[in-house]
Amino acid sequence: MSRRLFAEFLGTFWLVFGGCGSAVLAAAFPQVGIGLTGVSIAFGLTVLTGAYAFGPISGGHFNPAVSAGLAVAGRFSWGDFVPYVVAQVFGAIGAAAALWVVASGKAGFDLAAGFASNGFGEHSPGGYGLVSALVIEMVLTAFFLLVILGATEARVPAGFAPIAIGLALTLIHLISIPVTNTSVNPARSTGQALFVGGWAASQLWLFWVAPILGGVIGGAIHRAVFAERT
Repeated sequence: MSRRLFAEFLGTFWLVFGGCGSAVLAAAFPQVGIGLTGVSIAFGLTVLTGAYAFGPISGGHFNPAVSAGLAVAGRFSWGDFVPYVVAQVFGAIGAAAALWVVASGKAGFDLAAGFASNGFGEHSPGGYGLVSALVIEMVLTAFFLLVILGATEARVPAGFAPIAIGLALTLIHLISIPVTNTSVNPARSTGQALFVGGWAASQLWLFWVAPILGGVIGGAIHRAVFAERT
């Protein structure tokens, strides 16, 4: 278990540092910023590479919503759920701390600019409200779980699942960065919100509730409709 939890810690750290790091450090870099598309690709690449590196050890969840969805689908033990979530949250906080150290080394750095936090209403990049944020986070997380569960079925050729999962996360970010800055991962949201505080911390509840509900929905659909029968 200690090896599995450390793998989840490192995988979540990599996801947050790589994904949020691209948003904070590179998205709007003068004249050569990577923009929305680049940030979306970066998040996908962190999951793809992290799944290959740490997936054989822990299953490569890196996300409490994924752990919940896998448990509902019967692919993961509920008894391991809380330890996994704790490891994931600490990994995200560690990554946010490392990113803060790097970002604060630039003159004019201001946490109030958002620090890649998730938000709705006036804190949504596109000005989308609470209902929009709730629906898109639930729907996209549900489909993320359906991709994960489908790509990791025994009948699917081995070794390709991280590619499908990474591309799915890229697509998810391309869709929803304008709405919520894209969470679909409560741990990812928590690390950034703890540093920003204020509005980010007050809106954090949605980025736990919506992704967890979405993960549960996705896991339940797969178990009821698509799971292999023995």
